[in-house]
Amino acid sequence: MTKDVVVEHGESSKAPLVAPVASGVGRAASVADVFLRFLAIVGTIGSAIAMGTTNETLPFFTQFIQFEAKYSDLPSFTFFVAANAVVCTYLVLSIPLSIVHIVRPRARYSRLVLVFFDAVMLTLLTAGASAAAAIVYLAHKGNVRANWFAICQQFDSFCERISGSLIGSFAAMVLLIMLILLSAFALARRH
Repeated sequence: MTKDVVVEHGESSKAPLVAPVASGVGRAASVADVFLRFLAIVGTIGSAIAMGTTNETLPFFTQFIQFEAKYSDLPSFTFFVAANAVVCTYLVLSIPLSIVHIVRPRARYSRLVLVFFDAVMLTLLTAGASAAAAIVYLAHKGNVRANWFAICQQFDSFCERISGSLIGSFAAMVLLIMLILLSAFALARRH
């Protein structure tokens, strides 16, 4: 059983009566999109705050001579904080467009824009997390050949916080991958 359905600009076609079900699937995908964006916001902002507030001071022989470890001493950690902040800002700004997809599940071009920028933000977040992960690995293990000593035996709380901040960032990377796949699925269902 079919009926005339308006496609675009007054054109009509014969479409099956299951169109409302497809619209329901599109709405469910759009609701999942908004939910995943909120989770990714939590991961990126948590990572940026955890890394950005990390510092530890240790006395050396006396109180007047101290060693200090803070995130801003290492450019990789600064890039990590900046990348997470940029991705978090993008995710916050993309929520209204994602909400539009709940109201209009057949919106195609705006979903293409989101897929493109989601991929760009995934790349930025991956770069920041990878750079920070390399430094965290050196902080834990060191490198004997380069005479870089592991500092995590001395700066225990510093290392715990920088390691923990990577978890939120890598979780946000997985969520961005899921967002891209969800949008691609929603776009593919339209053809």
